Amino acid sequence: MSQPTTLFDKVWDRHVVKHITGGPNVLYIDRHLIHEVTSPVAFLGLEKRDLKVARPDKTTATADHNVPTINQHLSIEDQLSRDQVEMLTTNCAKHNIPLYGLNHKWQGIVHVIGPELGLTQPGMTIVCGDSHTSTHGAFGAVAFGIGTSEVEMVLATQCIMQPKPKKMLINVEGVLSKGVTAKDIALYIISRITTSGGTGHFIEYAGSAIRSLTMEGRMTLCNMSIESGARGGMVAPDETTFSYLKDREFAPNGVHWEKAVEDWRGLKTDPDAKFDKEYHFDAADIEPMITYGTNPGMSVKISEPIPKAESLQNGEGASFRKSLDYMGFGDGDIMKGKQVDYVFVGSCTNGRIEDLRAFSEFVKGKQKADNVTAWIVPGSKQVEAQAIEEGLVDILNDAGFEMRQPGCSACLAMNDDKIPAGKYSVSTSNRNFEGRQGPGARTMLVSPLMAAACAISGKITDPRELIEG
Repeated sequence: MSQPTTLFDKVWDRHVVKHITGGPNVLYIDRHLIHEVTSPVAFLGLEKRDLKVARPDKTTATADHNVPTINQHLSIEDQLSRDQVEMLTTNCAKHNIPLYGLNHKWQGIVHVIGPELGLTQPGMTIVCGDSHTSTHGAFGAVAFGIGTSEVEMVLATQCIMQPKPKKMLINVEGVLSKGVTAKDIALYIISRITTSGGTGHFIEYAGSAIRSLTMEGRMTLCNMSIESGARGGMVAPDETTFSYLKDREFAPNGVHWEKAVEDWRGLKTDPDAKFDKEYHFDAADIEPMITYGTNPGMSVKISEPIPKAESLQNGEGASFRKSLDYMGFGDGDIMKGKQVDYVFVGSCTNGRIEDLRAFSEFVKGKQKADNVTAWIVPGSKQVEAQAIEEGLVDILNDAGFEMRQPGCSACLAMNDDKIPAGKYSVSTSNRNFEGRQGPGARTMLVSPLMAAACAISGKITDPRELIEG
């Protein structure tokens, strides 16, 4: 009788090309996603060694990090950004790699377009020179970010050398309360296990609360696995997964679809399979969450105060106070009612159509607060088109908002969308490090629902207080 195995083991082990004794595995990669920031040096490395891309058909490129989110029909003003986008175009043409560049109907954030095009599928190994590649694990894929030298390795060989991570189970059982989203689950988990709690592990998310999430919710959750220090996160594929993928551009079709689904149904953890570490949480304990510090683990329920410095362990008081000083907060403070200057809705965490729908539904019939500057940025051209078709843009305009064009935008401020120094940004993105959204910017991570509540009220607001019905 075979040993019970986890979902992670099943996907990883079927992709091992070679076991290196006392070293890493050589792992075959099914899908390599590239963008304009981490690929130029990798392509230069190929050129120096006179190498070609091994599998251009397994490589997909888009422009997202550096692109402006207004006037995309014009030449990019920032020279570095323009050079990187142009270099991506040149490299893709030279190596025959499909590129969805600016103004292409499929352009968008790399971790948004992969799933919506059906390029992301259960059982795959997926890599990208971007840490939030963990997003694709929502489909039951082993997906993780890699460095530039590793991008070159995959381009040249379609393989990568990786030590096999340990396995962690995070089980969330129960029913989520009104106003609680996948983003809140992610922030809640990170606040409990810390930003280093997942180090060296691949997480499998399980339990009734996880199964109740839509695919886009699961993507949000897996996206933030990296913020707990984990190598990646994944959810076992099920009928929700299959329904999402069916008839997408690059998904299998006809008899190939039936065969694929039959295989995908077997991608689940066996009963009695062993994990290296397990956590179990009650969905009823999760509330709308908000960060107060300078890492994603520094978050609280909206109903709770910022912790007191003396309650911390392991000598964390000094860094805790430094973080609060940067944010302009005090320990024991209540977050509700605090100042809001900017609201950002977008990124590979919360820039999908469901996120725009949730935000739009919340602000419908209301008005944006005068003191708030809001950037609503779709994650892709397809999301943009859908938002227009569904009338979401009209709702946003009526409420005083304006939707921009697709890109990473203010998530990481590599582009023109930077939060000014000292200003407070309520953001649906994934990181709140010092200067992440611009030098001196102060970031508070939230769900799209809380972002909407803050945009309407002009201050930090519990979204449950404004939800009607």
